[in-house]
Amino acid sequence: MRKITFFLFFLSHFAFGQIKDFFKEITEFAGRKKYQIGVSIIDLKNGHLLKYNDHIHFPMQSVYKFHLALAVLSEVDKGKLGLDQKIFIKKSDLTPDIWSPLREKYPNGNVELPLSEIIKYTVSQSDNVGCDILFGLIGGPQKVEDFIKNAGINDISIKNPEKEIQSDWSIQFNNWTTPSAASDLLKKFYEGKLLSKTSNDFLWKTMVETTTGPKKIKGNLPKDIVVAHKTGFSGTNKEGITAANHDIGIVKMPNGNDFVIVVFVSNSKENNETNEKIIADISKIAYDYFEKN
Repeated sequence: MRKITFFLFFLSHFAFGQIKDFFKEITEFAGRKKYQIGVSIIDLKNGHLLKYNDHIHFPMQSVYKFHLALAVLSEVDKGKLGLDQKIFIKKSDLTPDIWSPLREKYPNGNVELPLSEIIKYTVSQSDNVGCDILFGLIGGPQKVEDFIKNAGINDISIKNPEKEIQSDWSIQFNNWTTPSAASDLLKKFYEGKLLSKTSNDFLWKTMVETTTGPKKIKGNLPKDIVVAHKTGFSGTNKEGITAANHDIGIVKMPNGNDFVIVVFVSNSKENNETNEKIIADISKIAYDYFEKN
């Protein structure tokens, strides 16, 4: 595989000899010209961090539904919303021509669903209608951005709901983050620093039950490994470019060496199968490293 010059920042106390093979395998992926990748991996035992292409603002697509769920659940913790609270969904809420298992199940709308079910649709199935309903409940995308920044994560921009993103290819780039900003947020979530235990447990279970992207982070891992994750996907434009094919998550290791992994694949001219394989291969490299060390 062709080598290129790169800058890789690794914040740890490990000697380079212990991690150089891990570095080499991860960064080999940067030698291909048909896509741009961003990677951030955190060892949750000691906080050691690997990050690659962390200066780039990657469009999030549906990855930001994790951020949204955190913000909504923080309102639950404040008593402003309730997981059992019934939310009335009008037929006009069911935006056509966007991904929505919720709309497919309730095509006529005019139905009441508990907030918990809407969050599950939004996170586990990446439902775009559910996403915009949740944005509406808490006052819009800016409220989510403000919540994340108040949590200490600054490299983030959340400006548009799914209805707007799906209407114009260029709008997705308003909603961006960096690999380490995404991994830092996942670490805070893992450590229970953002939500009550009840809300944290609910979101963890919801992310573990994610059905989208089975060939991404989970693709090459043993089937019994627990992964709490959130995917993002832009589709491919008429020029054959995929702006976003992502997965972010937390991998629970049998030996206790749990880790956060963020892999963003952007500006790709590869097909979807190849983009997903990039994520799966990097995830397996990380898994093998944490299994042995």
